[in-house]
Amino acid sequence: MKEHIIKLKRIQEPDKDCSGIPVCLSDETIQERKRKILDRMNEQGIEQLVIYGDVEHGGNFEYLVGYFTRFEEALLVINATGDMTLVLGNENLNKASKARVDANAVHVSLFSLPNQPGREDKSLKELLMEAGIRENTRVGLVGWKLFTSKLENNKKIYDIPSYIVDAIRNIVGNEELLSNETALFIGEGGARTTNNANEIAHYEYGAALASDCMLDAMNKLEVGITEMELGDAMVRGGQHTSIVTIAASGPRFTKANMFPINNTVKIGDPISLTVGYRGGASSRAGYAVCSAEELPEGAKDYIERIAAPYFAAYACWLEDIRIGMAGKELFNKVEAVLPRAEYHWYLCPGHLTAEEEWMSSPIYEGSEEKLQSGMILQIDIIPSVPGYAGVCAESTVVLADDKLKAELAALYPEVWNRMLKRKDYITNVLGIALSEDVLPMCSTVAYLRPYLLNKECAFVC
Repeated sequence: MKEHIIKLKRIQEPDKDCSGIPVCLSDETIQERKRKILDRMNEQGIEQLVIYGDVEHGGNFEYLVGYFTRFEEALLVINATGDMTLVLGNENLNKASKARVDANAVHVSLFSLPNQPGREDKSLKELLMEAGIRENTRVGLVGWKLFTSKLENNKKIYDIPSYIVDAIRNIVGNEELLSNETALFIGEGGARTTNNANEIAHYEYGAALASDCMLDAMNKLEVGITEMELGDAMVRGGQHTSIVTIAASGPRFTKANMFPINNTVKIGDPISLTVGYRGGASSRAGYAVCSAEELPEGAKDYIERIAAPYFAAYACWLEDIRIGMAGKELFNKVEAVLPRAEYHWYLCPGHLTAEEEWMSSPIYEGSEEKLQSGMILQIDIIPSVPGYAGVCAESTVVLADDKLKAELAALYPEVWNRMLKRKDYITNVLGIALSEDVLPMCSTVAYLRPYLLNKECAFVC
């Protein structure tokens, strides 16, 4: 394994390069998504899927429907034949015609906000039967979470409200016919784990927007600026964020507060910045200092102790990742460079992303899951050493084989050219021998200023 010599160097920052023009999913992509789900249903002998969605758990629902139902709950019932029915509340019933797939609609006012008018003509059970849920049918329930416990029966854990599960169970009449089938979407080989060229171009917009926002916030950072002013740099365009926006200086979560407040940046403060949109998140952590002399007592060796080893692991991740490698191989490479016993990271060192900031991950200890072309990944390694601030350069890449690269170049030449420019920056400015299988989804991949008030110097290899 290559040993990286990490140093701070005065370099030109990457260009902001979000196109400002979202790429819509094509009709062909939506139909491809439906076929992928139907194929997996037929392979598993599942006659019917019931897919749940709400504002925070709408990714699997949105994958097929094209939108999420904001403040209401919703269901999509899809049969192995391809027939689909939407189950919608008061304020989304009129959105049935906006769906990207042909689907009937059933009105369930129980899915609406409290105290709104409710149906009095039919029970939930009757309405779900009207939506096509049938007795003695092999039904898969799809929420949002992939359960992987070694102690539980993961097929029998449902992350859907109990009143819905109870009604479905009552209709089907046989508990053995019900199972959690979220894995069809986000588990190993799941339909959502890989993306075509259109999907990559669609998600590149959000990943690049988050990156540009992060670079703006980093450049705006100075002594005396408030967290809320930094937050203003990261949320824009009316876009829906995929993660809680963080702009924190000094101690976090004071009085259980999760959001930016009027607290100001002070010399020596630990800084944490995060923003995410559909397609990817960007995050940075470090100190509000210009040099080591301004670091807090006890943390003067922050670069040597935490930041440089982290960046070495990050560079290793980018250089060694390959299509076809098992997730455990990449996990072990990060462990070798940044041992958990010393740096106390304990989550997956990378995960899949899409509408959700964290969809699922093939990169975990012992994982035999193969990394595939079309996977959009967050580089997400989180060391936590007592007495030191964190360090972070979380960002988004996609794995692509020659076929997918050719499709991107042919169908989305502007996206392709941005990716090539980003690769050139990572390779020739940051000194990272980027894997041939990696395409950067935004311009700030691997760009890390550990001293956040020093805006000219960043890590290079």
